[in-house]
Amino acid sequence: MGGFYELYLKQAEEYGPLLNLKVAMKPTTVGPVPMAGFPFFQLDRFLKILVHDLNKYVAISEEFSNNPLEKVKSGGLLFDRKVTRVVTPGTLVDEKFMDPYENNFILALHPASLEQEDSLQTSGLLEGSASGTSVQQKVGLAWLDLSTGAFYTQLTTLDVLSSGIARIRAREIVLSKTINENLKQCILALLGHEQHLVTWQPDLPQDKCITDWDPMFETPLSREERSIFTKHEVLAGNVLLEYVSDKLQGRATKLQPPVKRYEAENMCIDRNSLRGLEILETFRDATAGGRGSLLHAIRRTVTKSGARLLRERLASPSMSLDIINHRLDLVERFLRNRSFKEDITNLLRRTFDSQRLVQKFSLGRGDADDLVSLQSTVAATEHIANVLREEVAEKNGSNSLDRDTKDCLSLVLNRLSLKGPNELALRISEAIDEDGLTASHREERIQSSGAITMAQGILKQDGSEEDFQAMSQVFRAKTVAKASSPAGGEEEELWIMRRTASSILQRLHENLDMLRTEKSSLTTRLRSEMNAQSLTLRWTPGLGHICHVKGIKDVRASLTDHGSARNGSTTKSTRAFYLSEWSTLGARMDQVKMQMRAEEQRVFFELRELVVTNLVKLRRNAAVLDELDVACSSAILATEQSLVRPMLNNGTIHKIVAGRHPTVKLGLEEQGRAFISNDCFVGDKQKVWLITGPNMAGKSTFLRQNALISILAQVGSFVPAEHAEMGIVDQMFSRIGSADNLFEDQSTFMVEMLETASILKHATPRSFVIMDEVGRGTTPEDGIAVAFASLHHLYHTNHCRTLFATHFHALADMTNDWNGVGCFCTDVSESLSGSFSFVHRLRHGVNRRSHALKVAKLAGIPDSAIDIAAQVLNSFQEPIDIEPRNLVQHAARA
Repeated sequence: MGGFYELYLKQAEEYGPLLNLKVAMKPTTVGPVPMAGFPFFQLDRFLKILVHDLNKYVAISEEFSNNPLEKVKSGGLLFDRKVTRVVTPGTLVDEKFMDPYENNFILALHPASLEQEDSLQTSGLLEGSASGTSVQQKVGLAWLDLSTGAFYTQLTTLDVLSSGIARIRAREIVLSKTINENLKQCILALLGHEQHLVTWQPDLPQDKCITDWDPMFETPLSREERSIFTKHEVLAGNVLLEYVSDKLQGRATKLQPPVKRYEAENMCIDRNSLRGLEILETFRDATAGGRGSLLHAIRRTVTKSGARLLRERLASPSMSLDIINHRLDLVERFLRNRSFKEDITNLLRRTFDSQRLVQKFSLGRGDADDLVSLQSTVAATEHIANVLREEVAEKNGSNSLDRDTKDCLSLVLNRLSLKGPNELALRISEAIDEDGLTASHREERIQSSGAITMAQGILKQDGSEEDFQAMSQVFRAKTVAKASSPAGGEEEELWIMRRTASSILQRLHENLDMLRTEKSSLTTRLRSEMNAQSLTLRWTPGLGHICHVKGIKDVRASLTDHGSARNGSTTKSTRAFYLSEWSTLGARMDQVKMQMRAEEQRVFFELRELVVTNLVKLRRNAAVLDELDVACSSAILATEQSLVRPMLNNGTIHKIVAGRHPTVKLGLEEQGRAFISNDCFVGDKQKVWLITGPNMAGKSTFLRQNALISILAQVGSFVPAEHAEMGIVDQMFSRIGSADNLFEDQSTFMVEMLETASILKHATPRSFVIMDEVGRGTTPEDGIAVAFASLHHLYHTNHCRTLFATHFHALADMTNDWNGVGCFCTDVSESLSGSFSFVHRLRHGVNRRSHALKVAKLAGIPDSAIDIAAQVLNSFQEPIDIEPRNLVQHAARA
């Protein structure tokens, strides 16, 4: 509404206070109605609060000028208002509050109908459910990031659905209303664990098929490509694309062709492991890539899209030896040539997020600044291609690298398509005047000064200090821009296109130059005729084309009779009057300027179309740049932390020499402490390592570090060890930490058992399992029984590589005759003076003391409590039984 976005009625009353906006009563023909609003330039700020923070759906309505016919139909209204877009958490495109380092996915689910749904208990459908039933119910997944155009599908099962959702991390999940009630409740129960935002999509036409997707893709799908998608994936895709089309209000888009994901292609990291291993975020901070997470520890990328690719790889490590070794070859190539790595990294810094830039143009939202950014990216890509060619040519005759390592750069170089993008970049540089673009931004700030001033007055009176400060930067920019306006009020023309952008534009500029010459001649003649040297020829919104003079002397001189002069307004020191010569000349200049604006707009839309024409090549090049960025990042990390290249195979060995935890090591180094590395040779002769030892001596760290080393290796990164040789892992499982889920009526022990059940049901001989203190949430007898049963199942049924840490020392005796179980432990070193230190180095054997009282004392437990605990502990080790009350009385006397 004018320069403001406004809310009315119940929405104003509900959301006005949440947005810290004053709710006023606006007079209307039907009486006063509640109203709240904010300046148009603060749209992103309030969208962030509503969409990003509050998970609301926001319909944006804009003003459109009515043509004469529409004006008559509407009863004389100058403007019509239409909803141009509905913004939801999953359909963000280019909003400034989007996280540039993480994809903004929206996910649609479509489960298959159950044959005997009435006989199934909802709890039995949950992953790791209490009923112990593993339901292989098929579910189609389809997810996309509207800001990049990336589109994926996958067929999964209901019992592992929560892990898939955790990996995708969708901001919004869309479900069809046609799902039957039992499945609906089951899926909602799964989604409820992570508090996902769920949207319900109305029924879809039953005759929609995969060919109906083609108009939304950059290239249509071939018959062979369409045949790989299952019915459930297609149905999920229908739900998703219909929902996105509705929110875009018919705006055309060009998505990337759907990529079908197969569960056998990537390591499956279940939901508990993603969280427990702190791969993407930490327990303390739910922010992706937060300090202390694996992502934060290894990220050295210099581009935003490269960071997104690294995050995607961490969540879904590859199981293909060819893909993994190709990635490792790239890292090794950069490691061996430091100057080559630095050249590529510096060039990558000059690129922009072309994945999101290109998608903006496919949605018709890109502007001139985006074109300039795209041109810079293409230019940097050309330089990168040249550097790659030089490196390939230099090393082709060298014997210093093996053949595979040499070929990896050639494969990357061959994927770059430069002809079309280079022509586009040249056309953009020839068309857009960057200096004029900068000046136009300054002019836009000046033009918004009226709304800014009004908004500042309102906020100063009724708003908060935060709201008032939010506009200070814009206001200061406006003031500077005003101060830099040309003296004398002369009009300064701003053009974002070069005059050579088109032949028509060049001719119009020449016409305008001639008219300006006429204007200059007319000004000189009038100054001479009127003897008024301050005379200028101007245009103002209120008066139009006027002759303006200032100063008492010039005003008096201009009042003399002058043929066709017609008085406009006069004061003591200024006079404005009309002259037919200037009015005619000014009208001609306005006509030419209007034609120039129209031609600039035509050229701009032509450039937009060129971008869309090169969509496929630009996206392909952007993917190559992302891969180079991740490879350079891994090489930089390997240099910083002395990482080694892992050797992977299709076996089940896990041979790590001097392995280190990638995040704990960094934390200790910041404190000036050294990290103790450890070996791990599980999976060959010994499938299971049973690990005992004191609290705080590093058992959990050892478990985690070996899991993370496997993940890093299959991501295609070098790993923190002196030597690493391992077989491909198909699934990563962890049972570490403790937490309850009271909202779902699940105790700490119940959560522990749910996680254990999931592991025992799904682990295969190629899986890697780490389990820490299974059974600790109940009595010692029950805990030992549960821990032994879990260990027995892993050893005799799952046959997977397992690291099993426990304080139940009896397990070592109970598994003494199992040849495939190795016992290892950490320890405590005590001095004669009573001081002690933890020994984090693993050794063969069983440590039957947990030294819990030492940790309790370090934590600050009062000495009196420690004394009682020591006496109770001693009583358990003595042959005679001592009553606890006697021990308390004895401690009191002491």
